[in-house]
Amino acid sequence: MDLLRERHRTIEAEGADLAVFEYGLDPDPARPTIVFLHGYPDDHRVFHPVLRELAPTHHLVAFDTRNAGRSRAHEGSGFTLAELVDDLFAVLDAVDTPGRVRLVGHDWGSIQGWAAVQDERAQGLILDYTSISGPDLRHFSRWLRGRLRNPRLVPQGVGQVLRSWYVGFFRLPVLPEALWRYGLTRQYELTARRNVGSDPVRGLALYRTNMSAGVKPPRRRPVTIPVHVIVPLKDPFLSPHLVDGLEAWVSDLTVTTVPGGHWWVAARPRAFAELLDPSLRDRDGRG
Repeated sequence: MDLLRERHRTIEAEGADLAVFEYGLDPDPARPTIVFLHGYPDDHRVFHPVLRELAPTHHLVAFDTRNAGRSRAHEGSGFTLAELVDDLFAVLDAVDTPGRVRLVGHDWGSIQGWAAVQDERAQGLILDYTSISGPDLRHFSRWLRGRLRNPRLVPQGVGQVLRSWYVGFFRLPVLPEALWRYGLTRQYELTARRNVGSDPVRGLALYRTNMSAGVKPPRRRPVTIPVHVIVPLKDPFLSPHLVDGLEAWVSDLTVTTVPGGHWWVAARPRAFAELLDPSLRDRDGRG
């Protein structure tokens, strides 16, 4: 079917103009809107495959974060995690979402989602949260320190350090821009089957702003809403063991492993959609 009646508008947040897209049914208090947060180096289009699956029965919202796609940060504004979370709540405030919403995040969008559900503004607004391939930053830090201090678990910690090699590289001056402009962008576009333009270079600000030693993510708070963590077992960037310890501060936690890589969300849209809405399996006889 056609990509579902895409409705586009631009909203002004504090420090950014955000491109917001709606799909599927009109907002309905009887069925929560599902809101999608994309990662790096993507924009909202990474979710197009799953949006096609869900649009016949849901109201859907996605937006380009201030470092990507059709959104633009204002001159002098930043890219801190707190500012990105503010952007999300600005979108939720601007879009017609009667009742509560369901939040879905992938990669950096998942990192933002973890911070959002621990924000006081989420109370009574975010119904549940689905995280794919993006950890809470404070949990990640604590998990890694714990692994490196425990001789039995050191291999897990060292393995994750090796998986995270790109974080340090992306914080270097000049070289990451050169790599993206003179080869890696074209390679990624061929794999993703969509044009990403300058998004990979623009998005380096996420790493340079939030991954420095002196930068602290928002304070970790207990999470009481249902959280579903989808773990692609072939993700080259994140250890599947990163879910260990989440139950200490996430009271309603479900973990599902899937046989895919980091961009499983785009490669297996039907399976992804069925995890977000299990009734889809029964509706058309698939299981």
